[in-house]
Amino acid sequence: MIELIVLDVDGCMTDGKITYTAEGDEIKSFNVKDGFAIANWIALGRSAAIITGRSSKIVERRALELGIQHFYQGVKDKLAVLESICGELGITTRQAAVIGDDLNDYRMLKACGHSFVPADAMHRVVEIADTVLSRKGGEGAVREMIELLILKEGLEEEYLSRWV
Repeated sequence: MIELIVLDVDGCMTDGKITYTAEGDEIKSFNVKDGFAIANWIALGRSAAIITGRSSKIVERRALELGIQHFYQGVKDKLAVLESICGELGITTRQAAVIGDDLNDYRMLKACGHSFVPADAMHRVVEIADTVLSRKGGEGAVREMIELLILKEGLEEEYLSRWV
């Protein structure tokens, strides 16, 4: 059973682009449909984490908006952070599903119970992924991942009953 979803940011929750204003402010765009699915995964009593290699106040704000309980930025060893979160939750890494798109996600993707990559992920992580999503990063890949997990975990009726 998957108890935890782990999200990479750039290239998964976003399209991987970083825009800077003339004043030096950073701009990222998040898909609201991904956010809807993340918030509902949490509402189903499951956990969510962001583990990202970069640091950004924008990502911190998004994590707070969505109620993501575990939030780590500037991470060099994503697998070590995943293992730490799992220890804190009293679960194994096999009870975590991860979405990642590049080499810094590789070890974490290999260690988890179910690995997902967006359609535009780097070829080396595509080779090891359990599921290659039809959507690109920032274009609903996280929503697709969560909805596949909801079906796999038998949560569809509970998920839909919140809205239908």
